[in-house]
Amino acid sequence: MKKETRTIVYDEKLKIEAYLLEGIVQPFPNHFHEFYVLGLMENGHRYLNCRHLEYSLSKSDMILFNPNDNHGCAPIGDETLYYRGLNIPQDSMLDIVEDITGQRKLPVFMKNVILDEDAKSYYQPLHEMIMQGSTEFEKEEYLYLLLSHLLQNYAQPFDVITPKSNNELEKACDYIEKNYAKRISLDEICQIANLSKSSLLRAFTKIKGVTPYRYLETIRINESRKLLEKGIQPIDVAQQTGFSDQSHFTNYFSSFTGLTPGAYREIFLDKNQHDE
Repeated sequence: MKKETRTIVYDEKLKIEAYLLEGIVQPFPNHFHEFYVLGLMENGHRYLNCRHLEYSLSKSDMILFNPNDNHGCAPIGDETLYYRGLNIPQDSMLDIVEDITGQRKLPVFMKNVILDEDAKSYYQPLHEMIMQGSTEFEKEEYLYLLLSHLLQNYAQPFDVITPKSNNELEKACDYIEKNYAKRISLDEICQIANLSKSSLLRAFTKIKGVTPYRYLETIRINESRKLLEKGIQPIDVAQQTGFSDQSHFTNYFSSFTGLTPGAYREIFLDKNQHDE
């Protein structure tokens, strides 16, 4: 039988708590929380009772608990539970919702259980980055993308503020292009552009087709190519282009190009030697 593990991480920047339950077989009695709970079933089957409704939970189901939503669950069958959870205090939720909607009101999620691939695609990397202690502002992006999506689709009524003009966005792009080698934050970019985090994200994805963090990483990768082509060592390229470490650089470079930085560099070393 797999050992039960419970891992909890509090993110000081986001002011939310992430936890991971692995190999869990115990039932949880009827209870409620004072905070919001966003959960994702990664494995297992569970019976859930929430607000007098009954659900059968399985892989990829997401859970949305409002504060004071009473709920309890128990295992179905022999599969153990693998579950990701995020606990969001009401004050933190208020700050984010105000940024997204312009209204400082706590949302009420109308559904407690959803199956939504878009929400899952935001949730999983967000949760993993919190658990790993990531300091990249991509983590904030995923939180805002997730909550914007949930507010628009499962909380009523909420309108999203329309992004401002291209001038603000170009200021943000210019700042990223000039400072890509430094560790910059989402707060800095928002201040330069005079946009909220939510408005900045929507403007970028609408006009540029990518998030601010992906824009930053693309700039870094493009610059790193130029340095590798000159024969500079990958470890030095990582430092000169703003990556937190060589492993981070290698992972991103490989995902963009299909080659490791070392293999890419070798191509141009061979070419230069042949030209000579």
